[in-house]
Amino acid sequence: MKELPAIRLRDAAYRRGRAAGFALGNADGHWQGLCEYIVRSATPVPAKRPIHVLYITSGKGFPYSPLDEGIIATLQEIVGRVTVAVPHDDIAAIAARERPDLLLALDGMHLALEKVHAVNDLGIRTAIWFTDDPYYTDITSGIAHNYYHVFTLERNCVPFYAERGCARVSYLPLGVYQEAYRPRNTDRSIRGEICFIGTAYWNRVSLFNQLMPLIAHRRLYVSGMWWDRLADYGRWKHFIDLGKWMEPLPTSERYNAHKIVINSHRAHDDDTFNQNSAMITAVSPNPRTFEISASATLQLTDCRDDIVQHYEPGREIVTYDSAEDLAAKAEYYLEHEEERKDIALRGLYRTLRDHTYVSRLNQLIDLTMNG
Repeated sequence: MKELPAIRLRDAAYRRGRAAGFALGNADGHWQGLCEYIVRSATPVPAKRPIHVLYITSGKGFPYSPLDEGIIATLQEIVGRVTVAVPHDDIAAIAARERPDLLLALDGMHLALEKVHAVNDLGIRTAIWFTDDPYYTDITSGIAHNYYHVFTLERNCVPFYAERGCARVSYLPLGVYQEAYRPRNTDRSIRGEICFIGTAYWNRVSLFNQLMPLIAHRRLYVSGMWWDRLADYGRWKHFIDLGKWMEPLPTSERYNAHKIVINSHRAHDDDTFNQNSAMITAVSPNPRTFEISASATLQLTDCRDDIVQHYEPGREIVTYDSAEDLAAKAEYYLEHEEERKDIALRGLYRTLRDHTYVSRLNQLIDLTMNG
């Protein structure tokens, strides 16, 4: 009889735990079901084109290798044949033997220009996609005019390349490879409220110096290089995963695990690994813009002019103009769960409908082959 109270307490605890677990599982299942419905309804079915693309990787390794892998996998979905080469290969011999309809190079900084000239001389159209503009335009300005068609993810670089003799220049943001960034049911051990992943460029350091005291009461996760640049790093370091450069899968898992993800674009004049002596300002969204929204989380992003060309602020994405504004909006959406989820779902839908690699590469092929 003495054991009866203990048994009752244990049984009561079990029932409470079971009820709580059922509620959490039901909530997660409902959310994943909503996301899956969006994924299935928004994602266009790719159609194969009867063309052959010779794709030249960046040759730079990580973090460019995930871009290469996503582009290769997407090309294999949308064209009849893909041949992959790396910059040190005998590109001219491969092109002469395989006779592709199009050569596409990513970044192009490691690809010798005489190889590009040789492919041009074969009558094969060549295209290059610059994914770091405007931060390396001192280098890319000498590369671009050697290609039949130039693509840049920064709108302000279109006139820059045109003025330097490029006959065909198009704005083409990078978008998202949705096999890497998509809704995921993440482990509860990494879940939180607010997340930022990225390198601590100085404009981001300035933002977070002001922001941290305003959001430190929330479950916060920051990851990336150089966050010890923060003025009060010792105070905030327990929030920070310092020195990491995460690959797409763990990045997507962190995005999914948090209710709000912050996006802060790199400044065009930051002196860290910046070769932009022309001081071209940046107005276009970074790839992170599409990756966050593809992960079905609410994105709070700083304002760049071109954001409105891709998302409807307040409906598919939320913008901020100061640390105080960011903190206030984070508080609001953490307290208004349904509004937060609705915006995240609409952002997911818009991303999968308009901003995937399938969409971007179809645009690239159309403009290069029909231009």
